[in-house]
Amino acid sequence: MPAAAPIISSVQKLVLYETRARYFLVGSNHAETKYRVLKIDRTEPKDLVVIDDRHVYTQQEVRELLGRLDLGNRTKIGQKGSSGLSRAISAFGIVGFVRFLEGYYIVLITKRRKMADIGGHAIYKIEDTSMIYIPNDFVRVTHPDEARYLRIFQNVDLSSNFYFSYSYDLSHSLQYNLTVLRMPLDVLKTETTRTRQESFDIFEDEGLATQGGSGVFGICSEPYTKYVWNGKLLDTVKTAVHRDWLLYIIHGFCGQSKLLIYGRPVYVTLIARRSSKFAGTRFLKRGANCEGDVANEVETEQILYDASVLSFSAGSYSSYVQVRGSVPLYWSQDISTMMPKPPITLDQADPYAHVAALHFDQMLQRFGSPIIILNLVKEREKRKHERILSEELVAAVTYLNQFLPPEHAIVYIPWDMAKYTKSKLCNVLDRLNVIAENVVKKTGFFVNRPDSYCSVLRPDEKWNELGGFVVPTGRLQTGILRTNCVDCLDRTNTAQFMVGKCALAYQLYSLGLIDKPNLLFDTDAVRLFEELYEDHGDTLSLQYGGSQLVHRVKTYRKIAPWTQHSKDIMQTLSRYYSNAFSDADRQDSINLFLGVFQPEEGKPHLWELPTDFYLHQKDTMNLLQTRRSYTFWWTPGVLKYLPLPYDEVICAENRRKLMVKKFHKFDEEVDIHNEFFRPYELSSFDETFCLAMTNSTRDFMPKNIGIDPSPFTVRKPDETGKSVLGNKSNREETVLQRKTAASAPPPPSEEAVSSSSEDDSGTDKEDEGAVSQRSTPVKITDTGDNTKITENVVQPIKDVYGINLSESPSEDDLSIYTRFVQLGQSQHKQAKSHQPLCSKHLDGVIYLTHISAFSQDNIYEVQPPKVDRKSIEIFHAHIQAAKGIMQPLGKDDILLYREYIRNRYM
Repeated sequence: MPAAAPIISSVQKLVLYETRARYFLVGSNHAETKYRVLKIDRTEPKDLVVIDDRHVYTQQEVRELLGRLDLGNRTKIGQKGSSGLSRAISAFGIVGFVRFLEGYYIVLITKRRKMADIGGHAIYKIEDTSMIYIPNDFVRVTHPDEARYLRIFQNVDLSSNFYFSYSYDLSHSLQYNLTVLRMPLDVLKTETTRTRQESFDIFEDEGLATQGGSGVFGICSEPYTKYVWNGKLLDTVKTAVHRDWLLYIIHGFCGQSKLLIYGRPVYVTLIARRSSKFAGTRFLKRGANCEGDVANEVETEQILYDASVLSFSAGSYSSYVQVRGSVPLYWSQDISTMMPKPPITLDQADPYAHVAALHFDQMLQRFGSPIIILNLVKEREKRKHERILSEELVAAVTYLNQFLPPEHAIVYIPWDMAKYTKSKLCNVLDRLNVIAENVVKKTGFFVNRPDSYCSVLRPDEKWNELGGFVVPTGRLQTGILRTNCVDCLDRTNTAQFMVGKCALAYQLYSLGLIDKPNLLFDTDAVRLFEELYEDHGDTLSLQYGGSQLVHRVKTYRKIAPWTQHSKDIMQTLSRYYSNAFSDADRQDSINLFLGVFQPEEGKPHLWELPTDFYLHQKDTMNLLQTRRSYTFWWTPGVLKYLPLPYDEVICAENRRKLMVKKFHKFDEEVDIHNEFFRPYELSSFDETFCLAMTNSTRDFMPKNIGIDPSPFTVRKPDETGKSVLGNKSNREETVLQRKTAASAPPPPSEEAVSSSSEDDSGTDKEDEGAVSQRSTPVKITDTGDNTKITENVVQPIKDVYGINLSESPSEDDLSIYTRFVQLGQSQHKQAKSHQPLCSKHLDGVIYLTHISAFSQDNIYEVQPPKVDRKSIEIFHAHIQAAKGIMQPLGKDDILLYREYIRNRYM
C-alpha cells in the first residue's frame, strides 16, 4: 500500500543573477539535481512582474541557460571583458516582496542556523537577510520619504527569533501534521483526482511517473495564516509562482535539548508561535480587536520523541499544546501619564460578549473542547485595578456557556497567584501542580503510538483518568489550556511551565521511559525542561514587554539567590524604559512589516497617524452586511465534531486545504532519509546528530564518578548552583544509584521529597540513635580460610528500600540472610581457587542443603524447575484468555460456576 510523506521543498539554495533589465533567481534542491528559475522584470518602476516557467531544469540545462543569458546581454558581441550576467548574491530562501512609495524590494535569507529537527525535518533560524531594490537606476522614481519607510521596516530584526523549515509546517501543531499524514488512502486518491479535474494541482508540471507501483503520496497543507509573519509579503507572488518558492516563517521561540536516558536519546523541543494578528508591544496592544484576535497570543508546543528512530511512521512522538493571550475584551491602558501601572479602562460595552465569542470560536475550531481558562490576575485589591478584567471575563464566559452543551462548556479557573505568592503558608507551585494535573487529565495529549502493553496490563491509577481522544494509533489532545494574567509574561510563564512539567511526565510515561507519570524537582530532566521554559519566557517577554522575565520559577520556589533580586530590579527598569520610549517605534515597524499599514501617495504617513486603532479594527470602518448570532456564536459545523477540533477532521472544507501528488518512492522531494543524512555531501556526526545542543548528561548531571546516570534522580543543588547529590559520602551515592524515579516508588508528594532532601544533612545523626528501626548489624570477616560473622554489615533499611521498618527483622529472617551471605562468600572462594566447595574444609561455614525444587540454586546461577504438561496448558490458557480467546468450559467448570452464582446471589 502506498505510504504518505510530507513534501520537501525543492528550492533550498538560491543564487540571484542580474542583468540591466532582469533579475534571474535560480533555486535548487540541496543535492543540486533539480533547478527552477524565476525571472523578475527590472524595467517596471512600481509594478512587480515575476515570471515562473514552472520547468524543472537539470544542472547542465541551467548552465546552458545562464551561458546564453550571459552571451545575449553583453554590450558588444564577442567582447570578453564585459559580462552580461553577474552573480549578485547567494541565499537560502525568499522572505517576500515589499513596496513602500517607490518600487519593490526582494528580501532574501542569506544566513541560517539549524535550531532543531523533528523526525529528520530541520528547523532553521534566520541569522541574516538582505534587501535588494528591484528596479534599475534608469527607471527609478525617487521619493523623499522612501528612506524613512525603509528604516522603519528594517527595525523588525529578522535575525531575532524568526524560524522556517523546508519540509515541516511550523504554523501547525505536530498533531495536525501527523493527522494529515495519516489520512486514509482512499481520501488521498480522491484528493489527487479532484485536483487534476479542477486543474489547479501545483505539482502537475512535475511529470513524475510512479513506476511499478512504488510510489508515495506527498502531502502538504496550507499554513495557518494566524502564525505566519510573511504572509502579506508573499501575497503578491502567491498565485504566480510554484509553491516551492514560498517559504513561510514564524516568529516566537524554538529550542531543543537532549534528554539522555541510560544512553537513549530523547529530544525535548519547545516551539512558540506568536500570532501575527493584533500583534504589537505591551501597553500599545491590549485586549482584543473586533475580529477576536488578542494581543500577545502565543501558542506553545512541547514535542517529545525518541531520536533513535527518525521516522514519523515508525518513531514515537508526543506533543502537548497550550496558549497564552491577553484577556479577550475591549480594554486598554493609557500610557500618556508615564505611570508604572497605568489605569485599566474598558473601551467598549460588550453585553453579548461579541469579541470573546469570536475568540473562543477560533479556539474551538483549532483545538476542540474543553477550553480551559486559567486566569491569574488579582482578585483582591485595595484599589480596583486588575479585578476589572476578572469581573468582565467572568460575565462573558457565563453568558457564552448558556448556549453551549454542558459537556463542551468553557471551564473558568480563577486563581490569584500574586496573593498566594506573598503568603508564607502557601506553596505556589504545589497549588499550580494540582491545577496542572486536572488540566492535563481533561485535555489529554498527543502520542502517535498505542499504549504500551505493560501500561495496559498494569496501568497507573492516573492513566485511567486521562482525557483526550483515544484512537487505534494513539491519543489525540482535545481542548486547550488558555493562561493569562495582565501582561501574560511572568506569572503566565511559571504556570505554563508547571502544566508543561505535568504533561511531560505523561509523555515520558506514554513512551515507556518512566514507570510513573510523575516528575520531581531537582532532577536533571526537570532542570533541563526548566531551562528551556526560562529561555522561552525571556524571549517572549523581550518581544512583547521589552525586557526579560522579572519573576522566574526559582522565585516562586523561593530558592532564588540574592543576586537575582538586583537582576529583577534591572529588568523592571529596562521594561519601563522600553515601554515609555521605544515601544512606539517598534509598533510602527510591526505594523509596516505585517502589512497592517500600506503606504500610499496622497495619504497620511505612518508617523503622522495619531493612533493605529483603525488599522487593527477594520470592521469598525464598515457596516457589516450580516451580523453574527448572539446565541449561536460558533461557526456552523464545529459542534458536530466536538471534542475533536474542526480543523483536523476529514471534511470537504479541510480537504481543499490539502495538496496531494504521487511521487516516485525514492524521489528527493519525499525521501526524508536522504534529506537528513545527506549521503551526497561530506558531513560529520557533530552536525548530523546535533551534539552541540543542551544535553542532560553534559550540562546538568554531576561529573562525579559513580553517580546514578538516570535523569530522574533527585539531586540537591549546592551553593555554586551545580547539581550534586545530597551527601557526598560513598555510601549515600551507592544508595541513590538505586533510588531512581524509574525504579523506586515515588514519595507521596513533591513537597515531602524536597523537604527530605533539604534536611538530608541531619538524617545521619537521627539515624544513629534510631537503632530500634533497623536490623541488627552483622558483619562477615574473612581471615584466610576462616569466615567469621561479626557486627555492622547490614546496610540501613531506609537507605536500601527508602523506608523504615516498624519492627526489627526476626531471628529467622536474619538466619536466612546470614546463610545467603555465607553462600556468596563460598562461591567467591570457589571462583578464586577453581576448586569445588566441598573439596576444601572451611571452618565456621554452615553447609546449606537445598530446600527448593531447583536442582541448583545460589545467587549466581538458577536453573528453572521442570514443569508438567498440565501446568503448561493452564499457562497457555491464561495467555489466550488475555487475548480474548476463551477455552471451552468443561463440566467441572460449569458446576463450579453454578455453585459460585448460587452462593453469591441466591
